[in-house]
Parts: sequence; structure tokens; C-alpha cells
Amino acid sequence: MASLWGGIELGGTKCICIVGSGPEDIRAEARFPTTSPPETLSRCAEFFRPWQTLLTAIGIASFGPVDLNPASPTWGYITSTPKPGWANTDVAGVLRSALDLPVEMDTDVNGAALGEYRWGAAQGLDTFVYLTIGTGIGGGGMVGGRLMHGLVHPEMGHIRIPHDREADPFPGRCPFHGDCLEGLASGPALEARWGQRPETLPPDHPAWPLEAHYLALALVNFICVLSPQRIILGGGVMQQHHLFPPIRAKVQELLAGYIRAPELLSDVEHYILPPALGDRAGVLGALALAQCAVAEK
Repeated sequence: MASLWGGIELGGTKCICIVGSGPEDIRAEARFPTTSPPETLSRCAEFFRPWQTLLTAIGIASFGPVDLNPASPTWGYITSTPKPGWANTDVAGVLRSALDLPVEMDTDVNGAALGEYRWGAAQGLDTFVYLTIGTGIGGGGMVGGRLMHGLVHPEMGHIRIPHDREADPFPGRCPFHGDCLEGLASGPALEARWGQRPETLPPDHPAWPLEAHYLALALVNFICVLSPQRIILGGGVMQQHHLFPPIRAKVQELLAGYIRAPELLSDVEHYILPPALGDRAGVLGALALAQCAVAEK
């Protein structure tokens, strides 16, 4: 019988919990809104309780920022998030105590990256970027076969990119930085700039060339710094699949042939691409994190 693991994708608006061993073996699943920490974490614990004696570990792929330093007394906490009520919340500790199981935690984007590495579009690679563009913008991935960590963890959504205020006078939506990448190109930024939800904008709307421009600027920076073997773009905004061709073309234009890799010169459609696991990358990545909780001990 396959070992069973628990996975939690803790997002800013919704939480997904699963029990299983991989994409083809999901035994149970629940989705519910991310409300207050006590209510949300209690619902997570209640979901897993009937499976508690069968589970080996729990993995959590969480919105952030989060403390991932194993030597820190606040490891497993969500830290300086702008989401009301969630700053300084001990997510991992609460669930570990409630379920008496090993817990592994990482960012939601590192979790999604791990899912794509294990079962999706990053199989066989050791250095790649996963970027999600939705309610916020976050990035993660691997370098040399290890998930990206360091001083804290990557905050790719908060890089500063060129902003021509004459062409785009929108001031940005980030509560910390105004017109960082997330402030200019996230779903809420699109809605605030254009007055309607992104999914309601037609493909020929002027929102999309501007969005492709901002995302391409970011990707060129990540390519130059990290030299990823592939870039995976997920999240709600990237459900607009017509965005991929202009992003790829703009990346090639901005790089101007400087990086002489075939993937960028003649095979860019297989270099910048959507997640193979679709919107399941995050929660399946949480399942993979649970497996790491035991494998790394």
C-alpha cells in the first residue's frame, strides 16, 4: 500500500487540502475560503483528522512572506503579510500540534515549483523559475536541484521594473512599493487600472500588450541573473493563454540575441510555458513537500 501524505495549499483567498500519494492517487480533497487564522487552520486540521493515523507527514505551500529558517524560533510563521489578521501567524506549529505529524513548509510558489519538478513541466531540470501571476505575483524554483532559499526566500513579485508614467500613469497597487512588478501586473493591479476583472477583458484590449511588456521585463531580469533552463508561468492571470506569444516575443526582443541559447533563439515556446499541472501545481507541490519532510530527516 502506498504511503499517504497530506498537502495544504494555503492561498490568500482560498485553501486546498488533499490526501494522497501523487497526482494519480488523491484520496480526499477539500476547498474553503482563507478567512481568519484560527478558523482556517482549524478547518485544515479537521479535514486531516479522519486520516491522521494513515498519514506520514503534512506539507504546506503557503502565501507569504514566511519564515523558512530552520534555526529560527519563528520557523513556519507567516510574517509581514499585508493580508489582514495573518501577520506573525504560526501556521506550521499549530498544525503540527493539532495533528501530531511531521510538517514541512515552503512558499506557495516554491511548492508549485516542486510539484512541477516532480510531476510536471520541470521534470529532468535542476535550475528553473516558477512564477505565478494572480492575486499577487510570486516566484520560486530551483537552482542546482535545490529549492531557492537564502536570507529569506525569493520575492520575485517585488522587483522594480521600468515604469513609463507617461505611457502608463497608473501608480501601482503594492501597499509596500507602489509600482513594483506586483503593483503593476497582478490581477488586482489590472482591475484597478482598467476598472474590470482581468478575465472579462477581451483579448484585443490594450491591457494585454502592457501586461506582456511588464512580465517580459521581469523575465529578462530573471534570465540574466539565474540562467534558468525553463520558465513556468502560472496563476489566474496566465489563464489568458493569449498572453504567452507576446511575452515570448518581447523577451526575445529585450534580450536582443545576447544570450546565445537555442531555447531562447528558436524554441522559446518550450522555454516560457504554462504549468503542466495547471492550477493543481500548488497543492500537488504541497504533497511533494510532505514527502520531503521525512526524506530529509
